[in-house]
Amino acid sequence: MTTIEAPTSAQLVRRATELVPLIRRHAAWQEEHRALHPEVLRGVAEAGLMKMRVPARYGGFESDVRTVCEVISELARGDGSVGWTVSTMTISSWLAGLLPDQVQDEIFADPDVRIGSSVSPNGVAVPTEGGVVLNGRWPFSTGVLHSQWFVHSAVLAGPDGEFTPVMLAVPTAELTVVDDWHTVGLRGTGSVTTVAEDLFVPEGRILPMIPLVLQNRHRSELNAGSLMWQAPFSPITAAGAAAVPLGLAKAAREAFFEKLPSRKIAYTHYEHQAEAPLTHLQVAEAAMKIDEAEFHVRRAAEQVDDKVRHGEDWSIEERALARMEMGAATRRAKEAVDVLNTASGGSSIYSDQPMQRIERDIQTISLHGVLHPDTNLELYGRVLCGLEPGTHLI
Repeated sequence: MTTIEAPTSAQLVRRATELVPLIRRHAAWQEEHRALHPEVLRGVAEAGLMKMRVPARYGGFESDVRTVCEVISELARGDGSVGWTVSTMTISSWLAGLLPDQVQDEIFADPDVRIGSSVSPNGVAVPTEGGVVLNGRWPFSTGVLHSQWFVHSAVLAGPDGEFTPVMLAVPTAELTVVDDWHTVGLRGTGSVTTVAEDLFVPEGRILPMIPLVLQNRHRSELNAGSLMWQAPFSPITAAGAAAVPLGLAKAAREAFFEKLPSRKIAYTHYEHQAEAPLTHLQVAEAAMKIDEAEFHVRRAAEQVDDKVRHGEDWSIEERALARMEMGAATRRAKEAVDVLNTASGGSSIYSDQPMQRIERDIQTISLHGVLHPDTNLELYGRVLCGLEPGTHLI
């Protein structure tokens, strides 16, 4: 076990920013091959960005949520697939830190271990001596192509026919991978389907989901006093996930202004698009929406960090607000990209132009079941009206 001095927040964000040119060079390759490029993975690892949510005793940094969000946003500014994959791996490392300490010793024995995860309980775990037998099929298994471990969600069969949600850590080598990630957006994430067939999972690698999500109870003794594991799962996840569409919106803004000096408006007298009042309205509207998206991401992250530092409990309304922040950030980011994409004209549809990829990526991420703006706003509204949230993922 190795404890090292963690880089500052500014240092980690700067490292992410320095990776953007490398990530962009490989964006087309990542789309074509439906996976992250080895040089991108190596660059992210060498920058230490995979260690942001790893326990300090294994050489991790235990970074706060705002730092994680700023790093993820920068990576997504390079390519949404990189931002989404690293975001998933970051929360997966945090999840691994909830397991019994001896299991963590096994997982983090490799200092460069990468962990993926899926929160959809698409499997069934049946108790057996010493653990459970797991069967299931999970689409959207982000990170599995690049991970040594994977945290899956399933339901645990009880003796009276009831089922309770759980999370289970399994070596990725024990899962079957189905190469079915043929999508219009976030292609580089390689979020293929995984299958478990009569897979034995020892009892120590199982986490009950309800106590974890709602009561912040976990099975690690050595991490119990760390600030990083005092925050609830859903608000942490909400902030980090929302940083990805924010990064995509910033990328769209860069792509638009990079082409603006040489672009005219076809079939009009405007030889320079920058001179048209319509363009002024479009870029102002997009800039405002990006600022609003960033506000929601920052507020979500700061709420987690502040409540952890002060040891405060979370109300259901505060938990619902965290989900709302994620939905609102996603909506505003998508609106900004849509405006800038519309303003980019017909030349933006060529496959070598980043705007078309950004548009497809933001559309894809906005349809994700956890980030979907309508779902999250409805959830927040239900709680404001005094109703049950209707989900345990809060």
